[in-house]
Amino acid sequence: MNPTSLAPSELAYVPFVSVDNMMKNVSAIGVETVMKGIADYIEEDFLRWESFDKKPRIPAHAPQGVIELMPTSDGKTFGFKYVNGHPDNIKDGRQTVTGFGVLSDLSTGYPLLFTEMTILTALRTAANSALAAKYLAPKSSKTMAIIGNGAQSDFQCLAFKTMLGITEIRAYDIDPDASVRLARNLATSGLNVTICKTAEDAIEGAQIITTVTADKKCATILTDNMVGPGVHINAVGGDCPGKTELHKDILLRSDIFVEFPDQTHIEGEFQQLPRDHPVTELWQVYAGQAAGRTSEHQITLFDSVGFAIEDFSALRYVRDMLPKTGYFEKLDLLADPDDPRDLFGMVLRAEAGRNGEAA
Repeated sequence: MNPTSLAPSELAYVPFVSVDNMMKNVSAIGVETVMKGIADYIEEDFLRWESFDKKPRIPAHAPQGVIELMPTSDGKTFGFKYVNGHPDNIKDGRQTVTGFGVLSDLSTGYPLLFTEMTILTALRTAANSALAAKYLAPKSSKTMAIIGNGAQSDFQCLAFKTMLGITEIRAYDIDPDASVRLARNLATSGLNVTICKTAEDAIEGAQIITTVTADKKCATILTDNMVGPGVHINAVGGDCPGKTELHKDILLRSDIFVEFPDQTHIEGEFQQLPRDHPVTELWQVYAGQAAGRTSEHQITLFDSVGFAIEDFSALRYVRDMLPKTGYFEKLDLLADPDDPRDLFGMVLRAEAGRNGEAA
C-alpha cells in the first residue's frame, strides 16, 4: 500500500477506515495525541466559522432512541456523519452510540474518505469538551468529577488530563461496576481515580464537573444546591429533545456556552430555557470576540450536544493521518468506466466477464 496515493486527483478508490484500522491508527499515534490533534483541528475550523454551512442535525426519533444525519460544508469539502443514540442497546450488549462518516470533494462530488465514527465520535466528543474547558474552566484545575461512567467517560478523563493537566478523577455512576471499569482502564494513565458513592460525594472539591449519562429523559443529575460558585460544568449527556441532566436553576446561575444555538435549544440543556435567553457561542470565544471565564466565582456551563463542524474536523484529521500510518483499505466505491457516458457498457463487460466471454 502506498499511503501517498491519497491525492484526490489520483484516486480510483475511496480510503475506508474500518473499526479495526481506526484502532490501529489510534494505537500507532496514541489516544491522547489523537484527541489533542482533533481538538486543534476543531479550533482551527471554529476560527473560520463563517465559511461553513450550518444547520441543526436531521433526526429520526423513535421511543427507543434517535438516528441523525449531521452535514456541513466549508465551500470546498463536504462532510457528514450518520449517528444513533439508543440508551437501551446496552441491555442487549450493543453500543449506545454508533456512527460512520464521509468526506467529499464538493467540486466533483467524489467521496474522499469513508470511515467508522463510533470510536472517532468518542475521541471527538472528549477533545471538544477539553478544548472548551481550556477557555472556560478555572485556571490550574486539577480535579474533575465525572458523573456517568459509561463508554465516553474514559476518553473525557484522558482528554482533560492531556489538555488541562487534570490529575484527580472523582467518579460516580448508578452502576458501581461502571466506575470500577473506568478506574481499571485508567490505572496506568497517571490519573488518580476515586470511586464515589454519590454524585454529591463526587463533586466535592472538583473544579470541573462532567456529566455524561445516557438515559433518554429529563433528569436532574445535578441539583441547584450541589453546585457552588467558581466551577466549570461540562454537560455532555443532553443530546436529544426531552433529554437533560441539570436542574433549570443551575442554568439560570451559569454563563452558558454553546456550539450552535439553533441546535442546542432543540437538544441541549438550553431546551429548558426561552430561546432568547443569553448564551455565548464558542467560536466567538475562540476568536476573541466574546469572553470566556471572567472571574473566580463565575459558573461556566458548556452545554455540549455535538455539532457537524466538529465531525468535519475529525474527518479532516483522520484523512491527514492516513498517509502517516497507512492503516486503511481501498474501497471500490467509484464506478470508473472507460467512457464516463457508458456506464451500461461497463455493466455489460462485467456480465461478459462473468460468463467467460471476450469483452
